[in-house]
Amino acid sequence: MAKGYYIVFEGVVGTGKSTQSKQLQAYLANRFPGRQVVWTREPGGSEIAEAIRTVVQGTPFTEAMNPICEAYLYAAARAQSLRTVVAPILEAGGIVIADRSFLTSVAWQGFGRELGFDAIWKINQSAVGDFLPDTVFYLDLDPTISLARTFDAAGDKFESLPPVFFARCREGYSFLSRHADFTSRWRQIDAQGSREEVFARILTSGIIDRLT
Repeated sequence: MAKGYYIVFEGVVGTGKSTQSKQLQAYLANRFPGRQVVWTREPGGSEIAEAIRTVVQGTPFTEAMNPICEAYLYAAARAQSLRTVVAPILEAGGIVIADRSFLTSVAWQGFGRELGFDAIWKINQSAVGDFLPDTVFYLDLDPTISLARTFDAAGDKFESLPPVFFARCREGYSFLSRHADFTSRWRQIDAQGSREEVFARILTSGIIDRLT
């Protein structure tokens, strides 16, 4: 049985993560017809995780959500989806492609909300467990460009935040790209250009060789 493989897509809003991750799922499903190739997202992917997503991202409250509360909610959704969605596919030798992961929490809450890497990692350790991605595709784009081309019809509170927040998130991703646990897994992709141009960069990153 082939070893399971876990791919995650990261980046600030508007970089094309959802588009590119779904395109890769379709491409790999065609390329490897004998393997399960599943797309999922964080937060979300399971009934409980999707419900938490609605609470933390799409529900208006009269009180402001504390960043630590926000971080714990994301970790809770992650603990559920990793074990109910991701684990069974990997155990069966399949390929999981996820739109975001706990690395988003490091960038968003750790750097964007300025809680720090150590605080976010402590919150996420038991939620993540051994589920580290095999490959991280980080779609890099200047926040002033990405924010101008994004829109979430379901409503996402982060899209209304100022560019300085996403500049800090981008710093978080730069930190992660140099972290000893992620350097070998990290693939930085220039997200400027057409969908086809960006996808071509993903395919030439060596991902197919890692799956064969």
